[in-house]
Amino acid sequence: MNNSRLKHVAAASFLLCGMSFVATGTAWAAAPAVAGLPAGVVKGPSVEGITEYRLPNGLKVLLFPDASKPTVTVNVTYLVGSRHENYGETGMAHLLEHLMFKGSPKNKNIPQEFAARGMEFNGTTANDRTNYYEVFQASPDNLKWALDMEADRMVHSYIARKDLDSEMTVVRNEYESGENSPFAVLLKRMQSVAYDWHSYGRSTIGNRSDIENVKIENLQGFYHTYYQPDNAVLLVAGKFDPAQTLQWITKSFGAIPKPKRALPPFWTVEPTQDGERSFIVRRKGDVQIVALGYKIPSALQQDSDALSFMSEILGDTPTGRLHKQLVESGKAAQVFSFGETGYAPGLQIIGAVVKAGQPLEPVRDALIEAVESFAKTPPTEEEMERTRRNFANSIEKSLNDPQRVGVTLSEEISLGDWRLLFQGRDKLPSITSKEVADVAARYLKRDNRVVGEFIPEDNPQRAEIPAAPGVEEAMKGFKAKENVLTSEVFDPTNDNINARTEIKTIGGLKVALLPKKNRGETVAVTLQLNWGDEKNLVNTSVVSAFTGEMLMRGTSKYNREQLADAFSRLKITGGPQRFETTGPNLDEALRLAAHVLKEPSFSPAEFEQLRQQWIVGLEASRSEPQVLASQAIEQHFNHYPQGDVRNAMSIDEQLAALKALKLEDVIAFHRNYYGASHGELAIVGDFDKAAVSKTIADNFAGWNSKASYAPVLSTNVDKAPLHVMLNAPDKENGFYTARLNVDLNSNDADYPALELANYMFGGGGLKSRLMDRIRQKDGLSYGGGSDLRPGSLDRAGSFSVAAIAAPQNLKKLEAAIREELDRVLKDGFTEAELVNAKSGLLQMRQQNRAKDTALANGWARNLYLGRTFAWSKEFEARLNGATLAQVNAAFRKAVDPAKLSVAMSGDEAKAGAAAPAAAK
Repeated sequence: MNNSRLKHVAAASFLLCGMSFVATGTAWAAAPAVAGLPAGVVKGPSVEGITEYRLPNGLKVLLFPDASKPTVTVNVTYLVGSRHENYGETGMAHLLEHLMFKGSPKNKNIPQEFAARGMEFNGTTANDRTNYYEVFQASPDNLKWALDMEADRMVHSYIARKDLDSEMTVVRNEYESGENSPFAVLLKRMQSVAYDWHSYGRSTIGNRSDIENVKIENLQGFYHTYYQPDNAVLLVAGKFDPAQTLQWITKSFGAIPKPKRALPPFWTVEPTQDGERSFIVRRKGDVQIVALGYKIPSALQQDSDALSFMSEILGDTPTGRLHKQLVESGKAAQVFSFGETGYAPGLQIIGAVVKAGQPLEPVRDALIEAVESFAKTPPTEEEMERTRRNFANSIEKSLNDPQRVGVTLSEEISLGDWRLLFQGRDKLPSITSKEVADVAARYLKRDNRVVGEFIPEDNPQRAEIPAAPGVEEAMKGFKAKENVLTSEVFDPTNDNINARTEIKTIGGLKVALLPKKNRGETVAVTLQLNWGDEKNLVNTSVVSAFTGEMLMRGTSKYNREQLADAFSRLKITGGPQRFETTGPNLDEALRLAAHVLKEPSFSPAEFEQLRQQWIVGLEASRSEPQVLASQAIEQHFNHYPQGDVRNAMSIDEQLAALKALKLEDVIAFHRNYYGASHGELAIVGDFDKAAVSKTIADNFAGWNSKASYAPVLSTNVDKAPLHVMLNAPDKENGFYTARLNVDLNSNDADYPALELANYMFGGGGLKSRLMDRIRQKDGLSYGGGSDLRPGSLDRAGSFSVAAIAAPQNLKKLEAAIREELDRVLKDGFTEAELVNAKSGLLQMRQQNRAKDTALANGWARNLYLGRTFAWSKEFEARLNGATLAQVNAAFRKAVDPAKLSVAMSGDEAKAGAAAPAAAK
């Protein structure tokens, strides 16, 4: 694999998202080519179910039909990103992504349509590309609308001055949010220091002054240049008719003329670095980070494959070399390694997180030594095989997930050919230890390093970065494999789920088994174990959570590294109580999960590592506005005595408990409480019920908790409203949160109506009363929403609102939220809003039931509450039948703004500086 591909599929991808709705999913089927192509359409290559077509205007189309799930993904990738921005235009590609949701003459309110159709959607911007996708309930109407909308906004989006005026402040708030993160700030500085001329040296979010001052004419010119069919790739994946879909695409996208303009050439080449570089970021914070950056070749260059192996072998946790050398020795709390590259040469970034107050210089020196001596100790065969397996497993999971494939392939599309993903996967077995050591020797050297200080050098040791080959050269010798994986067409209705599920009791476990044929034979498992009661759980909050975290750090048979390898061999993603695997591995996976739960080793070294990591994490959160405000609300509503399992502990109380915690406490908690005498187990996917039932009985029946069990119920207590502003010095972004108690149970007659009201007010995402006001109209916040939580076994419900904003805008944000609450209570919601809310909520619930992990989680919860999916069916019927009068009455009954407790946190100096300016 090349570095960009592994970065996206197997590690972390640093993208900027214009929206905040992300979809997940599973299962793909074979993709037949379309017979009788529309006039002018040319069929291209086909790989493992994906077929390419090209329209006369230059648009590439990828069709990936799969009837196993009732959803469709539409993804459009434009071959333009922050790399294409000019001086004074940094962040413009990302800002344009935001404006693309502001409508066009034929689609005046795109977010409203998304909400009405229950669509999950997103837009992301990276160095070399921008993409937009929608995931929705499969239907000809939804698909045709999505295709027509994407074709329309490709060339007819408003990109208007009035939208820029409000959206600029939203994007600026997103920039401010990133400025709160020590790691994000460090990464931006790394980019800017590492590059002299190439635009990869500019963060995709851009420079604040460019965001604030970019001209609408520049955005319009950028849009008309790059948002054209010959610079785009359209992907349609999921349950659809390929022939009909291609006809629709030809009609909607094919009507766009082929542009006459020539795309601007990109000729800047970064010169070879001629000496180590250094920088220091000094900002308010509670954690230390040291990072190294090394220039590496393009993702198209052959060395990038071996570099990906090097990155994984160095930076993985817990099997990586750096983890063993720095974390296990106690020098660092955490390590990381990832590649940031693409079409042009990029950066390999390697680093460590260190507890505040500990010496940083020894960690830096040890980090440099470990990285730059890597070539002297080539990877072992065990390291190579583990890395091949991890990468292969990750790619397999991505290709089995129709809702992730759009963004996954967008990275390959930006390099020039989507088939690069398959070529890279097929090359995994041929990459050798010597190749990995050789590339480390070529690029991980002193004069190619960015870390700390500048030192003059008479004899530089420069690393020459080779030019990127053409995509034709990179693709030479690639042969596509046939797609042989199959799956069934599963109907995710409540009735079908109930009919297909077997409910039984095995030992102390209530068990739900739902076998179904999945692509890749995937299986989702959810296990809930219940133990303890209100009395015997006193003073166990920290030790209980800590014990759970220790389980995956070693058992009586495996150390931590061996256990991670065992999970990887069985294709297990997750932990012992909630994971995904495959049918052939399910028996061993359940046995391994039981072993982990029953026989943890509780290594003293791992205990101390985890404790230090928790302490560092808690201390690092002290100055975060979201933590400060949220803790204030939690402490205000807390009415339980110290030690009660429901008590909301402060950061200081958590730190004190952690520092006092002993390994013997963890061992004792596991011995006295763990067991399967009370619990729920749900399994959904490709498996044999009889064999699995025997495995469950063999491994969990008879394993009982020594502690008595009874559900711990919560109560609400009336509290005088709180209003507090907490100082968070040197933080660019602020946080608002508010809450009031609601006497509510999920079985109440008015709960469905109240759920609809919450969806319309702020729970429905971008298209809601709240976000229409604070984001679309006022431009105060990048993200916010409301949340309604009913009691399930009790009546301790709550209604809450939260949003981010710059410190100087927090008072405006608070006023806007209060005005919207008052307006709803006075005038009520509208019939049109209610129709859209019902459509959106019902389609979202249907889509969730199409996800095996969500279905397993749902069954486990239903078993705990004594329900089946008949309850869900009845709830949806009541939701669909709710009248406007009922919805407005329910909201007015539950929500009283006068009782709302509010906590805000931000830099008071920034907020105070804004007040005199506003007065002028």
